[in-house]
Amino acid sequence: MDGKTSPTGTGTTGTVREGRGNGLALFVIASCQLMVVLDITIVNIALPHIQTALGFSTESLSWVVNAYTLTFGGLLLLGGRTGDILGRKRVFIFGVLLFGLASLLGGLAQNEGQLMGARALQGMGGAIASPTALALITTTFREGPARNRAFGVFAAVSAGGGAIGLLAGGVLVEWLDWRWVFFVNVPIALAIAFTAARVIKESERHPGHFDLAGALLCTTGMVALVYGFIRASQEGWRDSLTLGSFGAAVVLLTLFIVNERRSPQPITPLHMFADRNRAGTYGIMLFLACAMFGMFFFLTLFVQNVLGFSPLSAGLAFLPVSVVIAIGAGLASRLLPKFGPKPFMVGGALCTAAGLAWLTQTDVHSTYLGSILGPMLIFGIGMGMQFVSLTLMALSNVPDRESGAASGLLNTTQQVGGSLGLSILVTVFGTASRNEAHTQVPAFLATADPGQRAMFLRTGRLPDPWGDQVLASGVSTAFIVAAAFALTAAVIALVVIQVRPSDLARLQGNHTPTAAV
Repeated sequence: MDGKTSPTGTGTTGTVREGRGNGLALFVIASCQLMVVLDITIVNIALPHIQTALGFSTESLSWVVNAYTLTFGGLLLLGGRTGDILGRKRVFIFGVLLFGLASLLGGLAQNEGQLMGARALQGMGGAIASPTALALITTTFREGPARNRAFGVFAAVSAGGGAIGLLAGGVLVEWLDWRWVFFVNVPIALAIAFTAARVIKESERHPGHFDLAGALLCTTGMVALVYGFIRASQEGWRDSLTLGSFGAAVVLLTLFIVNERRSPQPITPLHMFADRNRAGTYGIMLFLACAMFGMFFFLTLFVQNVLGFSPLSAGLAFLPVSVVIAIGAGLASRLLPKFGPKPFMVGGALCTAAGLAWLTQTDVHSTYLGSILGPMLIFGIGMGMQFVSLTLMALSNVPDRESGAASGLLNTTQQVGGSLGLSILVTVFGTASRNEAHTQVPAFLATADPGQRAMFLRTGRLPDPWGDQVLASGVSTAFIVAAAFALTAAVIALVVIQVRPSDLARLQGNHTPTAAV
């Protein structure tokens, strides 16, 4: 190895210092990654309670997810670069403390704006801490078995954090309050920062350029695009703010591409897309993330609001997905040497599409065992098959010094794609829900008592069971588009990816730090 760092801070370095405290250092690094990954799913379980407490509409509720994932994905590569330039230990501690502060503010939020601001700040903290945590492994463990084991622990935590978040979210919301899904991060962040200051060695600084313009243009452009879709869901496609948001998104994202082409050290190295297989891999991840984020968002609302599950029961209901994702990943890992990655990329996307297509049949009469569990298992197997294959292909033909940029782009594509996809699905959901509400209003008015009529006129919301029917109709329609996203990923895998089983030895020669999560 050449002793240089990658653009995102995941390359090798010549400052490895090993000692007896390495086990504790790995525990601190893995705990940080668990906290960041866990926060994506732990909040999902609390969404119905957040919606009731702070008065979110279903469309605006998606910003509780998007505010986090957009800032996390948009600033992820900049966060890794910051650690390289300023020193990974100090940047890691800063990111962890920022995440903890944002979590405290989220728990104290009294309205929609305060919570969304806190979630955006959480995303910033995660974008600083997560890539720096991965890079710290290279400065703490020597290349070889010790570093490989550390990467394995990091990857396992990344993959398992979602399942832990589902259970933790259910327990905290049911036994305490939804605010504790944020408050729980505060003592954890303080403990990580305190311990890191004592057991982690500072890395060597590497002179470099902060592509702040690129990070700002990318993040604001994606925010404008996502806002445009959500605004269209609420106010229509001819609304001036809707059109203005889309126009701003086009301008900002165009300027972003121009900036990246001219920047000496761009936050997004565009030459990564020159390779056919790698560009196809990023496209597949983009569309799969569009489908995946929507699936969890809408099913969380459905099982709690329509099926009547408690938060803890909802968390337990999603655990089988995490189990079969692990099974699918293990299956793909064992069979890749024989068949190569392409069959798993195509087959995994088709399984994902099949599971989502099945979910389009959900309605107010659906049951968990009869209508939800089966499609979730098929979906999970497909996603598990994808994660290993996509990570492998993203690192193919990449020099060691750029492996961090390649894997970082895959993670960024997942986060940004998830936000964009969720905004599109929310738009579909909003349109379908309004259409169904117009159908249900006459039936409601024919049987409603004066108190129900007064409540409807004041809030504009139909009570149950009419409200359940509206929600179920919107959810099932959104899953049609989610299935189309997954099917598009399958088409990309089939048409764009060109790799033979004999190429696998060359692909596996590239170091893969961690799978996308």
